[in-house]
Amino acid sequence: MNFPLPSLLLAMTLSTTVAAETAAQFYAKAPPAGQCLELTVDLAASPGFSIDPQADSVELRYRMSMNNIAEGWSWQPGANPAVDDYYRYKFLPLQTEFEERGEYQAEDKIGVGQAMKVSWRYDYFLAFDNLYDFYPRSTDDEAGFVLRLTQAPAGPVDLRATACLEAPVTSESTTFWKAMYSRPTDFTLKKRYLHGRLERLAFHERDSGRLLGVVQRGVPVEQAR
Repeated sequence: MNFPLPSLLLAMTLSTTVAAETAAQFYAKAPPAGQCLELTVDLAASPGFSIDPQADSVELRYRMSMNNIAEGWSWQPGANPAVDDYYRYKFLPLQTEFEERGEYQAEDKIGVGQAMKVSWRYDYFLAFDNLYDFYPRSTDDEAGFVLRLTQAPAGPVDLRATACLEAPVTSESTTFWKAMYSRPTDFTLKKRYLHGRLERLAFHERDSGRLLGVVQRGVPVEQAR
């Protein structure tokens, strides 16, 4: 595969990119602003991703219309919907972890004792606000990252996002659902965000690791040869 000069320059710029760690590990370390990370996108949690045969190519499409961060720090209440988005920040899902924290006895229904479980879930995301560095703003539900290949991937695909961290680097929100008789589980959901500027997305064949192509900030889509 031959990359144009901008791709080579980006590769040099991102030569200090840190890879091979999970989103949870990066989050726990809270790397400094300015550090560039390569993060694996969770395609199992990405309903907008598809691989579609075309007349003379195969299209890998990652739709972004629903990937809006609804946290308060992402709101732009005064946004003009004709030119801007209400939700400034977008997300790519990175990882989910579950933690079971035992159980306790309680009586939610009078006279009926129950064992109430305690479950925690941690969802990790990349939060970024430069989506339109990759393609023009659009209200089309199909809008997103697109890579066209001359032949179909040989098996499952992995997607890796390269982002350079920006302050505040990490943030977290917590939602709690109290156990009840019909749902005997105390459930805590923590959404954890790594904040950064998205630089590129790289599609790989999972089994072979072969690079299929990249979608890069400010550079036209490249095709695999």
